[in-house]
Amino acid sequence: MSLPEFKLLRPRALPDAIGYLAHYAGNIRVLAGGTDLIPSMRQKLFEPEYVLDLRGISELRGIKSHADGRTDVGALTSLRAIEKSAYLREHFSVLAEAAATVASPVIRNMGTIGGNICLDTRCLWYNQSLPWRKGCGFCIKKDGDICHVAPGGTKCWAAFSGDTPAALLCLNAEIELASANGTRRVTLRDFYTNDGQNYRKLKPNELLTRVFLPRESAGYRGVYRKLRVRGSIDYPLAGVAVAIKRSNGHVLDARVAITAVNPAPMIVEDAAKMLRGNVVDEALADSVGDLAARTAKPLTTSALTPEYRREMIRVFAKRALLAAWN
Repeated sequence: MSLPEFKLLRPRALPDAIGYLAHYAGNIRVLAGGTDLIPSMRQKLFEPEYVLDLRGISELRGIKSHADGRTDVGALTSLRAIEKSAYLREHFSVLAEAAATVASPVIRNMGTIGGNICLDTRCLWYNQSLPWRKGCGFCIKKDGDICHVAPGGTKCWAAFSGDTPAALLCLNAEIELASANGTRRVTLRDFYTNDGQNYRKLKPNELLTRVFLPRESAGYRGVYRKLRVRGSIDYPLAGVAVAIKRSNGHVLDARVAITAVNPAPMIVEDAAKMLRGNVVDEALADSVGDLAARTAKPLTTSALTPEYRREMIRVFAKRALLAAWN
């Protein structure tokens, strides 16, 4: 499948990139690593007139720790750099673990944390070639008016399939969005909409520029578990992130998040309340697994059945929790 024609824009500074985005808003796509955008353009899911290549903007790369314990990660920082960062492995281990599971080493060298956060939602009916989609009558997410996953509904159920956002939710991460009007800072939890079609609150003239990891989240023991058909390359079909802080042999605080089974990555509500002040054992881990499974709402967006993916959320939540505790 060939790429559609487009004009490539290569700014060297952030203000220039923001200027291009404002001028061509609505007819432009942002390229960070390109590992998701380029295949989607080949499938004719996107046919922008302009592609904004951010790779020449060095200020958007790097992991910076501050004296007060805060940490900033540039949006263009590669997933490989996050995976290999000794600092992140020590202080924010769940993020390093999640980054290490993304696709293959070649893809992680190209893919970026900003791209993983902004990853398009995926569905068996959407991520196909143009002739395939045309033969199915298209779908509500692209060119059609029906959701093949939930016919008769008005909502797109395409699943969010990024790995690192589940880990970032466990860390209470925030992101910086920049535009010609200035910058705004939002929690990652508020960035997603749980609608597969309009899945993020990113305005057409905005760029994601930085990720903020708060001091309070440093030192949590983190684990990420992922279901996929192959041991590398594949997107998650179910993913669970767990982060725990211990004190005197008990859980001081804990967070559990899931991905790939809803149109947005989600914190498992009430898991922290269930865990705080307790010792993690098999029975408690089972209860948290049940809670995570009830939060998951997988539908037929992949080749695996929704029932199997929900059950694996239960299993992985239990395993991740026990691994983080031990």
